[in-house]
Amino acid sequence: MKERNFSAPGRVEIGGNHTDHQHGRVLAAAINLEARCSAWANGTSLVRITDARYGSETVDLSDLQIHENEKGTSAALIRGVAAWFKNKGYAIGGFDGAMSSNIPAGSGLSSSAAFEVLIGNIFKGLFGSDATPLDIALAGQYAENVYFGKPCGLMDQAASSFGGLVMIDFENPEAPIVKKIPYPLSDYILCVADTKGSHADLTHEYAAVPLEMKKIAGHFGKEYLRDVPPETFYAKIAELRQYGDRAVLRGMHFFDENDRVLEQAKALEAGSASEFFRLIIQSGRSSMFRLQNIFPAGNIAEQEINLALSLSENLLSGKGAWRVHGGGFAGTILAFVPTGLKDEYQNCMSRVFGNDCCHFLSIRAEGGLELTK
Repeated sequence: MKERNFSAPGRVEIGGNHTDHQHGRVLAAAINLEARCSAWANGTSLVRITDARYGSETVDLSDLQIHENEKGTSAALIRGVAAWFKNKGYAIGGFDGAMSSNIPAGSGLSSSAAFEVLIGNIFKGLFGSDATPLDIALAGQYAENVYFGKPCGLMDQAASSFGGLVMIDFENPEAPIVKKIPYPLSDYILCVADTKGSHADLTHEYAAVPLEMKKIAGHFGKEYLRDVPPETFYAKIAELRQYGDRAVLRGMHFFDENDRVLEQAKALEAGSASEFFRLIIQSGRSSMFRLQNIFPAGNIAEQEINLALSLSENLLSGKGAWRVHGGGFAGTILAFVPTGLKDEYQNCMSRVFGNDCCHFLSIRAEGGLELTK
């Protein structure tokens, strides 16, 4: 069989911190780090993938049931994407593949979403389906939620599948509105800085964010904050305090952050770096003071994210922007660094967090696809 080549990018979250799980808006971008696979149909029901870093996986597509012992593995993602395709009437089949990826695992750059989008594009390319980028993103989310066992929104998969910089509105998560946004900031480089903070034992912190937001929504008979009018929410602040002041503050963050994504997109469309950076910094401060996902509650000694943000502010104030990246509590921050300050910024962060902490990125125009050269 003829060998064919496929690619899917990682992603960065640019705007909309913890808004997607409440059916809100986000800004996200595909990046120039990718998962690749050379693949060929093998005429069997077996998917056999070899990866230079992680070894080999074999999945028999004649059995698309959930395997509890596979949860948390790449085999679960392959089986889950295949199940979604089959359930939707898209053709699937066995293939052999040699895979590689330069997306650092655990870096907050969505290596798992890239893998899911890659598998979806291989099924599409080798077996002739007309699956859309949205279909492939939904297949990836389904695989991760149901087969892999990790609750997640659709942002990561959608950003990887569509490519470029996109604003995604999840008001209807089954049919999100995806809009391409220009990125005119050629004098700045994106940096995701990894503070090396451990995500261990933080599940309760991540789970508390949507839980508290849903408590607020439930007060108004709704499941998600997106369905609550902001003016109704603000009129009932005194009543809502029964769910805890942090829950109220997190609600305030959602409403403001959801609107801020629209403002960020407008600033980029107008080519206004100063206004865009003002909004990015404002978003980060809302994450700190209202959402409160900069460090775990009560953790006085270890505040890596806060430290990285403070160092970034010292160096980039009036010149760029900085904010928490992704779920928060530990992990990474996002900075917009003037190209002339790249070395200084890297040296500053590396002295504190290690030589490999800075991932300098550019936005990739293409999403998941079959490579033709």
